[in-house]
Amino acid sequence: MTEKPWRISRRAVLGGLAALPFAGPLVLPRAVRANGPITRPIPASGEPLPVIGMGTWITFNVGGDQRLRDARSEVLQAFFDAGGGMVDSSPMYGSAEAVIGHGLERTSQPPGLFSATKVWTWGRSDGVEQMAESRRLWGVERFDLLQIHNLLAWEDHLETLRAMKAEGRVRYIGITTSHGRHHGDFEAIMRAEDIDFVQFTYNVVDREAEQRLLPLAAERGLAVIVNRPFRRGALFDRYAANPLPGWAAEIDCANWAQVFLKFIVSHPAVTCAIPATSRVDHMAENMGALHGRLPDAALRARMAADIEAL
Repeated sequence: MTEKPWRISRRAVLGGLAALPFAGPLVLPRAVRANGPITRPIPASGEPLPVIGMGTWITFNVGGDQRLRDARSEVLQAFFDAGGGMVDSSPMYGSAEAVIGHGLERTSQPPGLFSATKVWTWGRSDGVEQMAESRRLWGVERFDLLQIHNLLAWEDHLETLRAMKAEGRVRYIGITTSHGRHHGDFEAIMRAEDIDFVQFTYNVVDREAEQRLLPLAAERGLAVIVNRPFRRGALFDRYAANPLPGWAAEIDCANWAQVFLKFIVSHPAVTCAIPATSRVDHMAENMGALHGRLPDAALRARMAADIEAL
């Protein structure tokens, strides 16, 4: 695998943020939050990426309804106004890519956009056609990141993506999963293949990724995108009726969305989380996690324990 500029040791990840050194070459991969949004460097390049991105599964699948398309454009504008960067989608998400394209046209292609989508089809030639159609729908000349969705036909598509990257037609390539049953195959690809990004599920109650995937990503110098940070809203159903714990103020959290997101992005191996929403007010809540203090290893452990006890 190609050597990555920013890598974190497995021991540091297993030990949590407290294990990271505070001087020397491994300081930079820690979250940077000087006078703006919290960012993390993409290991393959060192390019900073805001730690809160935006997913579009379900929320942007609104078909041709002009009123709903315009409403999603407002959500997209609120995301960029708050300092967001990564917008993640997939051909699997119905009309989401077309709705993103509509929104990007209305927001004049914000310079901070980090465009990320996926290939999700059988067959190499079908994948080439699908990615070309995604570019057309988004209205972008090239994607920042192309990912193989749920490992579907991954060997065929990975060969295509590597050629595209070599030709400058995509900047980064990666793989995704939203199913725990794929973690074994996912880990094998992470170990063997030259990729830049991985995407999988991780949140305060779904922490299986802490055991193998997150440490391995750090060891191999792979950027990590976290999907389903709210468990499709189930975390709010389960916990939002409770008052915020006292420690929420210690990490500048004003609501449960920010608590859930800051738990995720404070993990030293996580690059970006991609919550999805259809509402501007919820986007504002999510993007609040892009600012302020993050929990250290001790507080992360307390957060997990306290939330499990509710």
